[in-house]
Amino acid sequence: MKPTETILALSLLALAPGAWAVDAPRTLAEQTRALQAQPGFIDLWRDEEKGRVLLSVAALDQPFLMLSSLPYALGSNDVGLDRGQPGEMKLVRFQKHGMRIFLVQENTRYVARSADADERNAVAESFAAAVLWSGDILASENGRYLIDFSSFLLADQHGVAQRLGDSKQGAYKVDEKRSAVLPALAKAFPDNVELEALLTFSGAGQGEYVRQVAADPASLSLRQHISMVRLPDQGYKARAFHPASGGFDTGYYDFAAPLASSLDVRWQLRHRLEKTVPGAAPSAVKKPIVYYLDRGAPEPVRSALLEGARWWSSAFEKAGFKDAFRVELLPEGADAMDVRYNVISWVHRATRGWSYGNALADPRTGEIIRGAVTLGSQRVRQDILIAESLLAPYGKAGNPELQKMAEQMALARLRQLAAHEVGHTLGFSHNFAASRQGNGSVMDYPHPVLKLETDGRIGLQEAYSAGVGPWDDYIVQHIYGELTDDELAQLRARANAAGMQYVSDSDARTPGASHPNGLLWDFGPDSLKTWDQLGAIRRQALQRFSLDVLPNERQTGEIEARLVPVYLLQRYQAEALARLIGGGEFDYSTSGDVKAGRARSGVRAVPAASQRQALARLADTLSAEYLALPPKVLDLLTPPATGYERNKEYFETRMNSVFDALSAVEAGAAHTAGFLFDAGRVNRLYWQHARDPGQPGIADLMTQVLQRTWKRPAAPPTQAGSEAVQLSANWVVLDALLRLLNGNQLHAAAEAELRQQSADLAAWLKKAPSSDASRQQAASHIQRYLADPRSVKLRPAPPIPPGAPI
Repeated sequence: MKPTETILALSLLALAPGAWAVDAPRTLAEQTRALQAQPGFIDLWRDEEKGRVLLSVAALDQPFLMLSSLPYALGSNDVGLDRGQPGEMKLVRFQKHGMRIFLVQENTRYVARSADADERNAVAESFAAAVLWSGDILASENGRYLIDFSSFLLADQHGVAQRLGDSKQGAYKVDEKRSAVLPALAKAFPDNVELEALLTFSGAGQGEYVRQVAADPASLSLRQHISMVRLPDQGYKARAFHPASGGFDTGYYDFAAPLASSLDVRWQLRHRLEKTVPGAAPSAVKKPIVYYLDRGAPEPVRSALLEGARWWSSAFEKAGFKDAFRVELLPEGADAMDVRYNVISWVHRATRGWSYGNALADPRTGEIIRGAVTLGSQRVRQDILIAESLLAPYGKAGNPELQKMAEQMALARLRQLAAHEVGHTLGFSHNFAASRQGNGSVMDYPHPVLKLETDGRIGLQEAYSAGVGPWDDYIVQHIYGELTDDELAQLRARANAAGMQYVSDSDARTPGASHPNGLLWDFGPDSLKTWDQLGAIRRQALQRFSLDVLPNERQTGEIEARLVPVYLLQRYQAEALARLIGGGEFDYSTSGDVKAGRARSGVRAVPAASQRQALARLADTLSAEYLALPPKVLDLLTPPATGYERNKEYFETRMNSVFDALSAVEAGAAHTAGFLFDAGRVNRLYWQHARDPGQPGIADLMTQVLQRTWKRPAAPPTQAGSEAVQLSANWVVLDALLRLLNGNQLHAAAEAELRQQSADLAAWLKKAPSSDASRQQAASHIQRYLADPRSVKLRPAPPIPPGAPI
């Protein structure tokens, strides 16, 4: 720059307004003048004119807990961004670097619980922490630092964009110009701070689910709530997690553990509950556990939810805690997102879906800070639909008694649901084996107990039990009781002696799971007996199925949605049968419990006779006699009226809008084939038979299935379209078999045997008359696949309408 240009530039700068003004005020008082103050755990100021929230940070490097939630949400079960949904509980701290404040999340998964600072630091330096935010210091005095926290609140702390992307709804990001901090909702209390912002996420808006629910799918406006919580005091006594406790755990890897000890340290999740008089004797508590029900739940739902959630009070009484658990209606005007409240939220979505219970805990100890229950409001309507489909209460004259029975069944289920989800927030896991003892636990998934009355009608009077069960009493005692380690061991021994088994999610949810008692949506102690009982009810329900299952004001196209749960009535009991095939029992335990005789080690195979009976019954469901619908039902089914449309609650159709009987058959056959041709199950069959030739093996599986499908005689003409029905099922079976061979999940020897069985089937099919097109085509299909798998395009499994949650 030339000297004259330099002089000119400096002259222009001097003339600029405020060029030589003094620095802005640097004291807290000057920066917060005329702003509304909220003293508390972290002092805050509301700046409604500028749309800001200012915080005063005093405790640098002091950890606290932070949690996000969604007061206003998306409303899509498929995406999973629900009203009241909580995020992850994080351990964070503020740090000062120069003239900026950083918010840092600690890595709580890897620690050193040691008095030696160098040992602690060695672990902290080995695993990455995370800087979540940083902001300029606006003012400081006496160790207090004023910051504008608005940019943190306006960022996607809850992971909304990631959830939208994971559910294939497209790429979304926060539009800051259409987002705003909500200072009027900022609140500070002695132990927590509650902050909120309106976030608008912009995206292409092409995803199916966002288009289904949003006012404008390209502009999704939600609210994000942030809770900042003081760490609990040191009075809480953490309880070591035991695998047979029936509870949830949290933990970390402790690199300060003695060399002979496990690095994996786990604590039981539970609320703080202390007796005023310590000991085994019953006593009042210092502070009860209180849950609050969403005021948005209408009657009669509200009363049912309050009643069901309160069932837990009896279990706490039995464990020696007087008046320790209460459920009340949320006070009018209270903020349901305030971390001080354990809340049961009544949540609406566009479709029915799951309910959830989240226990939000201190990751260091497992102490539950907040229980957050999400109850999907449409589930109760599905329960009523199922009841109406079985009772057919809408004849010409109507039957108010049956209509009332349907509603009462649904409300009974709601009571159980409230108890179940609250149970999760108390620290209790699922126990899918509890149904073996009738009303064993509300932590199981219950199927309605159906009865066939002497007059042929279906009875639902006692579809669901009331109150918590023996397993629930046990888990409250084991997780909350003031018991020594020896007393806890004795408690487990008594539970085992009483026949209580415990099987949770990891051994119950997959199609190929092996534990015969880890069953979702089943009932009864004997899977074979319950299968036969439900089979008789299914036959009766299909024979009596008519327009009387549908209220008079509904369009006739809805009749198919009511057929689905009747046609697939045995879907969960079919899974129970499948667990017997290649199944084996085992216990969750410790080495000490096994040595003391309180538990058993190893896997105990299901007896061969039970396996063979289950295999025969499941194979029967692949026959036309089971799969074909009665002619009068086929003649009843009507396409949806104009303005209505089919959805996933219907069977798929390849016949435009009309009911597709073959797709229904394929769905039923696919359900069974998915269980029978599961790689884990087939591998277990191979091994069990190799170890004990008396157990069924792969050959038994193929023989039973093929005798009911490809190798069976012609289906009797008494069934509507029986031959077409059977051929549809046959092809579903063959496709499932080839997908199994193609999945690379079988042991080599098991695959070799199955390939030989397939080759033998192809040779048998080749001998059929040339006019038998399906058998000839199937033979060629198998041979081409075995010769060159890449030359054959395998069909995917037919879609099955959703069943759970029922």
